[in-house]
Amino acid sequence: MTERRNGLSYAEAGVSIEAGDALVEAIKPAAASTERPGVMEGLGGFGALFDLKAAGFRDPVLVAATDGVGTKLRIAIDTGRLSGVGIDLVAMCVNDLVCQGAEPLFFLDYYATGKLDPVAAAQVIEGIAEGCRIAHCALIGGETAEMPGMYHGVDFDLAGFAVGAVERGATLPARIMEGDALIGLASSGAHSNGYSLIRRIVADQGLGWDAPCPFGEGDLGAALLAPTRIYVTACLALARRGGAAGFAHITGGGLTGNLPRILPEGLGAEIDLGSWARPPLFDWLAAAGGVDEAEMLRAFNCGIGLVAIVPADRAEEALAIAAEAGEQAQIVGRVVAGSGVAYHGGAA
Repeated sequence: MTERRNGLSYAEAGVSIEAGDALVEAIKPAAASTERPGVMEGLGGFGALFDLKAAGFRDPVLVAATDGVGTKLRIAIDTGRLSGVGIDLVAMCVNDLVCQGAEPLFFLDYYATGKLDPVAAAQVIEGIAEGCRIAHCALIGGETAEMPGMYHGVDFDLAGFAVGAVERGATLPARIMEGDALIGLASSGAHSNGYSLIRRIVADQGLGWDAPCPFGEGDLGAALLAPTRIYVTACLALARRGGAAGFAHITGGGLTGNLPRILPEGLGAEIDLGSWARPPLFDWLAAAGGVDEAEMLRAFNCGIGLVAIVPADRAEEALAIAAEAGEQAQIVGRVVAGSGVAYHGGAA
């Protein structure tokens, strides 16, 4: 008669505590590389500490943002190209923070999967650390959750949480007036929005992620995984030296939905669609998917990842500051009386 063992272990239920511990050790150097003034403790505690006074703030207001990567993650998982989505995760949070005038201070991530692959997870978290270095914020903690039955195969999900600070009285938007110039900062592709529509168009075209890119070089998957641009350096410089009165992060909803979020009542925006060269990606999506111009401008950033609003007489100065920070920028329109966003110079 076979002896029956009574007890089960956590590992037999599909959760490896050892793999989680190994991951924490593996990513400690990446997290340490993001340290900045204010960080008080490293990874491993029940919570992370941050000293606002040591970070140089006198009377700070805290600003928080949280976001994910959306279904762009599906392409990353299917292709095995994982590090870029870590940058995306940071970008989607810190680009929102700077729209309030806040300097990003620290970041935390949440990584959930059915069975932890420490190598894959480390790639993602190293990408998160790279995003934090670009944004000059510290990766001070996070959570890795192994949940058998909730996720299948190699699937995982990501969420990010960022905290920044701004001195009291310096929050944005503020002082936006009719006649102000709209400065558009170029995107690095579709960023992390509109990917459900992108994936539908790719499927309808019968293309795989390894197919030659129909709008550029290399393969399609790599082109669509270009990381979201992080605008922190440029925005903080524009706020502090360029007279910026507001920033709009062009995410889901496009220019049409995001610019009105920062405009005072009674003011709208007028956009010249001919003022920038739309990247070939968006022309291909419009043609391949039969997407009309109004929908393109709602679903995608169409080549403009962030808009800064500055006084008209400081527009050239703002362009120079953005260029100094490494951004491609141009005047794309102006603030007008009214409401919403009106377009000219294109089919919208």
